Amino acid sequence: MNRRAAIRKLMVAGAVSCFPGMFARERDDPADFTIRSDVRLVLLDVSVTDREAGFVTGLSKENFHVAENGVPQDLTVFADNDIPVTVGILVDNSLSMWPKMAEVISASSTFVLSSNPRDEIFVLNFNDTVKRGLPKGVLFTDDLKQLRDAIFRGSPEGRTALNDAVIDGLQQLTLGKRDKKTLVLISDGGDNASRHTHLEMMEALERGIATIYTIGLFEFEDPDRNPGVLKKLARISGGQAYFPDPTKPKELTEVCRGIAKDIRTRYTVGYAPLAQNGGALRRIHVDVSVPGRHLTARTRLSYRYESGAGQGTQ
Repeated sequence: MNRRAAIRKLMVAGAVSCFPGMFARERDDPADFTIRSDVRLVLLDVSVTDREAGFVTGLSKENFHVAENGVPQDLTVFADNDIPVTVGILVDNSLSMWPKMAEVISASSTFVLSSNPRDEIFVLNFNDTVKRGLPKGVLFTDDLKQLRDAIFRGSPEGRTALNDAVIDGLQQLTLGKRDKKTLVLISDGGDNASRHTHLEMMEALERGIATIYTIGLFEFEDPDRNPGVLKKLARISGGQAYFPDPTKPKELTEVCRGIAKDIRTRYTVGYAPLAQNGGALRRIHVDVSVPGRHLTARTRLSYRYESGAGQGTQ
């Protein structure tokens, strides 16, 4: 059973009588299904690698074991195919990024070309403020020229509003039609201009289901660098943090190609959590077991359960 069919089965079995409004939305436009906490469903984006850090495909539902707050969960959704995603590319356009912009544009283009052609992508450029890179009225696109123009549109100047960029990116992801949500953040990790605090950014991340990949671009002596933040965003969301050598453009290109491959080879597993402790942070642990093989699963570490109807998990 594929994931969308499994989602429909879950909704028909448990959500219709309690949440007719949500069922009506699914019935009217199945392609626009949105994960919400009132459907009692948690979807996890899971990357599986072997000892050599190679991506592992071809696993089955029985290979996955998920626990929430230490309690094993019954998986009701499983998919292992290349599912299109909603992706936001967040590009640091502060003054310190000026020498690296040509490499950023080239590498970002590689990421787009290596992605699923059905992905819907947007770009946010940020320095003192956060600006949409795509033309007015265009929320998402798969057009390479539009995306290259969007990345190039920013003018490297000013300070860095990283917290604001992540929060705005998470918000725009919720407008996308794809179930899987991903951000790719290219920055030195510093923040000296945001209206939102670090805590507010982390709380926004915990309320969502997005996977964040971070790419740290900075010189060792850069006073604004903050690799710790980039590692934390990636670790909590189940993504990966990369720190390519800024003097070797090919490294950045390979990183972007690798991120696109990671996104396309991730598994999707889902379960219906117990409805209790609304608003509480819930810890997630995923194991993958295959006899005779040592495999590692990477997914988000936690999420914040929102119990009220109309509050989303994405």
